[in-house]
Amino acid sequence: MSNASLVLPPQGETTVPVVGGGAFPVRRIYCVGRNYISHIREMKEADERDPPFFFQKPRDSIVTDGSTIPYPPLTDDYQYEVELVIAVGKQGVNLTEAEALDHVWGYGVALDMTRRDRQRDARAAMLPWEVGKAFDHCAPCGALHRTADCGHQAKGAITLQVNGTEKQRGDLEQMIWNNSEILVQLSRQVTLMPGDLIMTGTPAGVAAVHPGDVIVAAVEGLTPLTIHIGPKGSPLVQEA
Repeated sequence: MSNASLVLPPQGETTVPVVGGGAFPVRRIYCVGRNYISHIREMKEADERDPPFFFQKPRDSIVTDGSTIPYPPLTDDYQYEVELVIAVGKQGVNLTEAEALDHVWGYGVALDMTRRDRQRDARAAMLPWEVGKAFDHCAPCGALHRTADCGHQAKGAITLQVNGTEKQRGDLEQMIWNNSEILVQLSRQVTLMPGDLIMTGTPAGVAAVHPGDVIVAAVEGLTPLTIHIGPKGSPLVQEA
């Protein structure tokens, strides 16, 4: 379809910077719920042996390193979750564990920003989580590393600081479902495509942030992600 036939202007492409140059075009953002036992226990929810489940965030909710994001509306409990993100580079469906990692283009650090009060409300009413998980600017993502450069991220520290104080610390080895298993499970539900991002869950230590706070999220061996929290109603200031 040509642009001349569009009744509204196209909204443009969403991309994430790549370490060493270039940009990764984002197709979809999938998130794994409850993938660290420590986080399940702190949230006092779910069976620790439950299979993984997935939810999505809007593609245009991506913001990049160094950005200032406004404190969102409709919440008094705005929380961080540091996560390893998998970048998919190859189409796949009904994958086996033996072939799953061949579909990984690279890895990075991301934040699953959450309106926790709205998520709890939705869960109590047995409603979808979107109001708590899928809103403007809810998916900060750091620069991606090519797998050829960083290898597959199976272990290593995953941490988060707020205003210089460590709030989260875990290890990728503590994931209940590892990267291969996540890809296998998700590929049974949807066809994975180049440009998909998968956030893989968070360790314990989630808590609220406030305007003026600075978040630094890190995974050992990958480029850290820094995000500033602006006042409610302020504009997004996204770094180029």
